[in-house]
Amino acid sequence: MNKEDQVIEGFRELFNKLTWLNKSKMEVGLKGYKPSEVHCIEYIGKHADANVTKLAERFYMTRSAISKIAKKLMEKGLIESYQKPENKKEIYFKLTEQGEAVSRIHEELHNEFRERDRAIFEHITEAQYDSMLRFLERYSMHLDAEIEKQGVERSSETDD
Repeated sequence: MNKEDQVIEGFRELFNKLTWLNKSKMEVGLKGYKPSEVHCIEYIGKHADANVTKLAERFYMTRSAISKIAKKLMEKGLIESYQKPENKKEIYFKLTEQGEAVSRIHEELHNEFRERDRAIFEHITEAQYDSMLRFLERYSMHLDAEIEKQGVERSSETDD
């Protein structure tokens, strides 16, 4: 296996291990919520004026799929919609108190996972971080270009 294959396989294996390790605690702490719902809640909580289009772009889903998730989240009392006085056409979302509680649980779980993994990250040098981040950025930009070639629009927004 060449180094390129090793890197790709390494990413895949890391992702699968993280998913497996985190799954049981996520399922207990966020019982009754699907991962797509929790990730939408997280995004809405961290981004002002979140709407269907922004969510669809962020999660590489159709606006229709996001609309269905948003409808379920509203039915569960986790988000509410609003409009701005100057733009009655666009519908935005914000978290309710219950949505904020779910978001806090999700954040606490991520903090717990970061603490679990701190032992590996505390030994990474700034230069190593910089190198990894440059690689991730270049790879992400490449994948964005490939997505664009397929005719899928994606904003340049990369914040988390």
